[in-house]
Amino acid sequence: MTDAMRAETITITGDGGDEIEAYLARPLDEKPRGGVVVIHHMPGYDAATKEIVRKFAAHGYNALCPNLYSREAPGADPDDAAAAVRAAGGVPDDRLVGDVDGAARYLKALDGANGKIGVIGYCSGGRQTFLSACSLEIDAAVDCYGAFVVNEPPPELANMKPLLGLAPQLSCPLLGLFGAEDKFPGPEEVAKLSAELERLGKEHEFHTYEGAGHAFFAVDRPSYRPEAATAGWRRVFDFFGKHLSA
Repeated sequence: MTDAMRAETITITGDGGDEIEAYLARPLDEKPRGGVVVIHHMPGYDAATKEIVRKFAAHGYNALCPNLYSREAPGADPDDAAAAVRAAGGVPDDRLVGDVDGAARYLKALDGANGKIGVIGYCSGGRQTFLSACSLEIDAAVDCYGAFVVNEPPPELANMKPLLGLAPQLSCPLLGLFGAEDKFPGPEEVAKLSAELERLGKEHEFHTYEGAGHAFFAVDRPSYRPEAATAGWRRVFDFFGKHLSA
């Protein structure tokens, strides 16, 4: 753990060369370290997500969250930005991959970076983490209750599609953290994804928490489940500690 860090809003180069907003937190010591790309949930690039970025810095990682809604609603309140993106059908998958790639490149270029990159996402960001891990060469991925990897998304999310067909391209170990009472994804969707990864020989470990539903990590929401979140965070840091070390 470190109690000295720098956290700030920056600009990075995302998909198609677009300059997009992002939130960076990094420890102030000079130890070599891995980088973590944090993909925010569907409610947006909000205060709770920035707190997660700082949490990773406190645990010794350079962490960066790109604002995926920068183009549709620059400078908007997170709720307003999320509404604008939903109305547009969600974040296009190809653009998401380009933005995560830009975030990873930024982290790799930081002084002291050891070249290892992890990606973690929550809600829609969990799905986008799986997409990133199947589209880019990264070192570790954590899917926190990402829906519509297996099942069809609702019609209003026209820019999303199921991702199970990309599973053969998974480039890294995958940790999945899910709630037993969640419906998006439901236990049957999680089981189908796990079975396909098992069939393909892809390294993964999935954990499902009883008494938890969707968004059990979200400390600012009624869905928060402290016991499941605490256990989940322990697994996240053990997993990244194993795969992002120099």
